[in-house]
Amino acid sequence: MASFSGMESLNSMYFCLFFFLYVVIIVENTSLIGLILLQKSLHEPMYLLVCNLAANGLYGSTALLPAMLKHILSRSHQVTLSSCLLQVFTVHTYAIVEFTILAAMSYDRYVAICRPLHYHTAMPLSKVYKIITLTWLLPFVAFLAMFSLTLNLRFCQPIIERLYCLNYSLVRLSCSDTEYMNIVGIVTVFLESQSKALRTCTPHLLTLANYSIGCFFEIAQSRFELSHLTFETIYGMSIQRLRAPVLRIFNGKRKILATP
Repeated sequence: MASFSGMESLNSMYFCLFFFLYVVIIVENTSLIGLILLQKSLHEPMYLLVCNLAANGLYGSTALLPAMLKHILSRSHQVTLSSCLLQVFTVHTYAIVEFTILAAMSYDRYVAICRPLHYHTAMPLSKVYKIITLTWLLPFVAFLAMFSLTLNLRFCQPIIERLYCLNYSLVRLSCSDTEYMNIVGIVTVFLESQSKALRTCTPHLLTLANYSIGCFFEIAQSRFELSHLTFETIYGMSIQRLRAPVLRIFNGKRKILATP
C-alpha cells in the first residue's frame, strides 16, 4: 500500500490519533448498545434500529482501523491478497448496510409521523426484528454477487494507492478485462441511492444525504489516478429518552465520588 509511504515521519502521531478514534468508537457504540438492550423502556422500533446502527458502526470500524494501525507500525506496508479481499468485503458491506439501516429508520419515522394511529400495528417488534435481519442479509447477498466477479480476476500489479483496500482499487490491478465490472458498479451505486427516495423527517434526510455525499466522493476518488499527489495533499440524534439514562448514570457516579 503506497499511501503509507508518506506517513513515516509522523507514524506515532497517526497511530495515536487512529487508536484514540477506534477506542472512542468502541466505547460509544458499545455503551449505546448496552443502554438500549438493558433499558426495557427503549425496546421500541426506533431505538432498536439505532442499536443496529451502532452495531454496524462497530463492524465498519473494526473492518478498517485495526488494519490501518498495523500498517502504520509496519515497515513493509504489505498486505496479502486474502487480507485485502477480506477488507474489501467488510468495508463495502458495512457501507451498504449503513444505507439499508438508514432507509429502515426513515421508513420507521415516516410511519410514526404520517400514520401515528397505526404505528404500533404497522411496526410491531416482530416486524422490526425481521427488518433488522434484512438490513444485514440483503447487502451481504447483493455485494457477494458483485464480489464474486472480483474473486475470479487475475492480478498483475502489486501496489494499491490507498490506505486500505477497496473493490475498484483492487480491480485496477487486474490483467483481465474489467469494463463490465464498471457497469455493475455503477448500477450498484444507483440502486443504493434509491433509499434516499423514502420520505421522512428532516434529520434523517440530512443524515442520509451527508452519508451519501461522503460515499459518492469516496467512490469517485477511487476512479482517478492520484499516485502523483503527495500524502499531505454520523449518525447523530438528540433523543431525550436516550440522553436521560446516560445522564442518570453519570450523575450517579458523581454522587458516589462526592460521598465522603
